[in-house]
Amino acid sequence: MRTHRLLALPIALFAAMACAPAALAQDGITRGTVYKDGPDNRYLLGGEWLFRLDKGNVGLSQGFMRQSSTAGWTKTAVPNSWNAGDDSVESMTGTAGWYRKDFRLPDRRSRMSWVVRFESVNYRARVWLNGRPVGRNTGAYLPFEVRLPASALRRRGTNRLVIRVDNRRLRSDFPPSGLTGAGDPTGGWWNYGGLLREVYLERIDAVGISSVRVRPNLPCRTCDATVAVRVTVRNFAARARRVRISGSYGGRRLGLGTKSVGARRFATFTDRIRVRNPRLWEPGSPSLYSARLRVSSGGRKLVGYDLKSGIRSIRMSGGRILLNGRVVNFRGVGLHEDDPVKGFAIDSARRQQIVAQAKEVGATLLRSHYPLHPEIHELADREGILIWSEIPVYAVKTQYLKRLEVRKLAARELEDNIVVNQNHPSVLLWSIGNELSARPGPVQSFYINRAARQAKALDPTRPVALAVAGYPSAGCRGQYAALDVIGINEYFGWYPGPNGQIADRDSLSDYLDSVRTCYPNKAVVVSEFGAEANRNGPVEEKGTFQHQVDFVNYHLGVHGSKPWLTGSIYWALQEFRVRPNWEGGNPRPNSPIHEKGLLEFDGTKKPAWFDVQRIFNATPQYGASPGA
Repeated sequence: MRTHRLLALPIALFAAMACAPAALAQDGITRGTVYKDGPDNRYLLGGEWLFRLDKGNVGLSQGFMRQSSTAGWTKTAVPNSWNAGDDSVESMTGTAGWYRKDFRLPDRRSRMSWVVRFESVNYRARVWLNGRPVGRNTGAYLPFEVRLPASALRRRGTNRLVIRVDNRRLRSDFPPSGLTGAGDPTGGWWNYGGLLREVYLERIDAVGISSVRVRPNLPCRTCDATVAVRVTVRNFAARARRVRISGSYGGRRLGLGTKSVGARRFATFTDRIRVRNPRLWEPGSPSLYSARLRVSSGGRKLVGYDLKSGIRSIRMSGGRILLNGRVVNFRGVGLHEDDPVKGFAIDSARRQQIVAQAKEVGATLLRSHYPLHPEIHELADREGILIWSEIPVYAVKTQYLKRLEVRKLAARELEDNIVVNQNHPSVLLWSIGNELSARPGPVQSFYINRAARQAKALDPTRPVALAVAGYPSAGCRGQYAALDVIGINEYFGWYPGPNGQIADRDSLSDYLDSVRTCYPNKAVVVSEFGAEANRNGPVEEKGTFQHQVDFVNYHLGVHGSKPWLTGSIYWALQEFRVRPNWEGGNPRPNSPIHEKGLLEFDGTKKPAWFDVQRIFNATPQYGASPGA
């Protein structure tokens, strides 16, 4: 996990605030995390937080944080999206806000180091501890960590953590900002600002775990498996230390050995075991193994680490994806983490509901335009649902993609996504973006080649994908050579497309056949299709429930007639916010709501839900032999 450089900003602005007596009582710090996988030395920074907007940095110039005053602040809880429920243009455009948390260390011993982990902050974050700048980050949807310097920590007093969050997007961000022809702000989906997922303290007893990789290898469905375990640790102490790592996998002993780790240095430990007659992870039978690790020094345990692992193989063969040697023909749903009241800052109950609803409709795959919450990954692991794991390199214009700093940020997003989520058996593939130019040139070709090579170097066990807008005029594109999977976002008969080329739904079948002809050795997936619906009315009228029912039946019928198709994903499971004045092809829209969902925003099932459920359940999604 990456850590971030210190801020070179004036400390004087925060000096009074840092030295003042604590205004908030110590509360809300609990041992453990919302999700299960990870080290056992984390503490949820829950309870009461303070928040205030900062319009034009006026707060800084007026010294609004001096002493212990809470004037001008409002009490809140984290996760939090400050603009949830505000559907204005100003809300979508973005602003800056401040979060503040007073806390006492759960463990006062001087040998302990501390790290603060933010699961997702949108979009630019700067972090201070007791008035001292300690870190910054750009990006969202993936965690980042900041080490809290011992010289800034108060072991026995109250510490004050302050985070400035700025969610104003640039045209080169992920997703990028922009304007519609009518001057409305864009960004792919609603631009929620804030600490959108949980914040944790991590206690480091001299040595911390930097990364864990548990990688099963299954040569064939009936073969024994090998499991390779790789653990990287960091010695936070000022002197070298002998470190031992032991553990177990499914009850089998792991011995990763003992090494001397230099002061403030990293070291990597590995082991490999054989698992005879493994229980395989697959849809319908998602068997999981417990992996447990123990890091010790001088006979004393420093930290433990737990995760769930699944033994399964993913391979490409003849333009198909094989899971455990069997053909994948998934039917899935897209989603955005959104809630009518909480916005992006959804809770465990909502995440559990999302996975339960996906299973209920018969889906065996989830797709979003960004990495999902770690708890959704764990739920998918347990429930046998696959994940199309995508980084939010969404609709980035070529003029910005050609910038080195933009490609570097994309590479960092891809690396972090793989490092964070690679142990989840539910992750089927790594997607490097969505709806870049449908007619790629040298810039996009360079990006695809570099990203695919990077993904394969980090994880050679999974295919690499890209989702593209489905237009017949795009033709065959040699720039996609490095990809394993081509995702086609097809809206034939819903949007007209450039020059009306997808206005006629009867062109869909021939178009899909042409894609297969272009890419016979790549897996082809319908990565999106859908139609808006918010009312009863004639079947021929766009936006009616009746039209949506007809739409899903027609499109799923065409998809089902293509035996070579690897999967089909309806967009989306449930409604979510997009942008002000969104219409989505609906002549009677309900801005800013994306109403292609099978579920209304309040969870009510639309009539098309039942047709999709019937067709999904009638489709053999997994288990056919490669020759079938």
